[in-house]
Amino acid sequence: MMSVREEWAPGASFPVYRLDQIMAKQKQVVIVGGGVIGLLTAYNLAREGQTIILLERSGLGQESSWAGGGIVSPLYPWRYSPAVTALAHWSQDFYPQLAQRLFAATGVDPEVHTTGLYWLDLDDEGQALAWAAREGRPLSKVDVSAAHDAVPALGGGYSRAIYMADVANVRNPRLVKSLRAALLALPGVTIQEHCEVQGFVREGDSVVGVNTAAGQVPGDQVVLAAGAWSGQLLGTLGLALPVEPVKGQMILYKCASDFLSSMVLAKGRYAIPRRDGHILIGSTLEHEGFNKTPTETALESLKASAVELIPALAAAEVVGHWAGLRPGSPEGIPYIGEVPGFKGLWLNCGHYRNGLVLAPASCQLFADLLLARAPIIDPAPYSPAGRLNAG
Repeated sequence: MMSVREEWAPGASFPVYRLDQIMAKQKQVVIVGGGVIGLLTAYNLAREGQTIILLERSGLGQESSWAGGGIVSPLYPWRYSPAVTALAHWSQDFYPQLAQRLFAATGVDPEVHTTGLYWLDLDDEGQALAWAAREGRPLSKVDVSAAHDAVPALGGGYSRAIYMADVANVRNPRLVKSLRAALLALPGVTIQEHCEVQGFVREGDSVVGVNTAAGQVPGDQVVLAAGAWSGQLLGTLGLALPVEPVKGQMILYKCASDFLSSMVLAKGRYAIPRRDGHILIGSTLEHEGFNKTPTETALESLKASAVELIPALAAAEVVGHWAGLRPGSPEGIPYIGEVPGFKGLWLNCGHYRNGLVLAPASCQLFADLLLARAPIIDPAPYSPAGRLNAG
């Protein structure tokens, strides 16, 4: 029997194979993308004994996962389809348990911070309240004076408010650090950063690995969790996945730790307090391809929104301003499951504005499907079948 010579690419921590060599299939899952979706997918599978190799084109969690605000709720949950709602509810209920598990395993606290959220002067307040009654969520109408009592820093000029007490935010950069540490503590896990996947390796109707600049990486299963880049990659197989980059910009202030007691949202902009007093203000929604350069126009717009929401921020210094690329998808419904006609190729991508919100449920559902277990929720709405087109 012919042996296959392994070659190690310079700077690589995994075996790669020249195109003129026979590929030795390894019992491993290759995950393309090292954001929160890719990391949590890897973590769930590695805890079940799967061998994992995770490839990330830049640094772990440095794209949408790092750039987002981390509210553990869709901004307007009543405006989404039941498919998004089902994932969101499961994730919201599971996040505290996930944070405790990661903190205990790594000593890095993802800081799931339950502050509640006030929505101010909504046009569809009635729809929001009807949704809450239907879904059994603790959202209710409150007098605007009660909102001011609870959040003294809140600006004037608002006449109506609704409030949900159990809404939390997660400190997404710390979640990434915690997931990375938890993954590396598990056996059979390899992480390779700064390793861009360029396409897929096929044998007949099966996908059996990926191509990188360093060579081929084989896998029994290949998982595409590459965020805004997922559509480009699937296009190399002649498939049209409607996932595209949608730019979002945010700014950051540093205040006293007790300055803002709750998240607040008005006119599409929100303020998120971290435990240490950092206040995030977001965000823009821009269709500019893969351009993620922060702009002065967005900075001034975000500062104006910040001061309208919280007037005292007029005297505070902006200590951060950045942009990220969301993986935009129709209705924000992610793609979770195996790609029809391409055995061994799986998707967990297209979460649009709610990747951090939906990650726990999406990644648990994904693990259930890949491992052929009973799924936590009905997987049908997220299946790639019928949702992809020829490129």
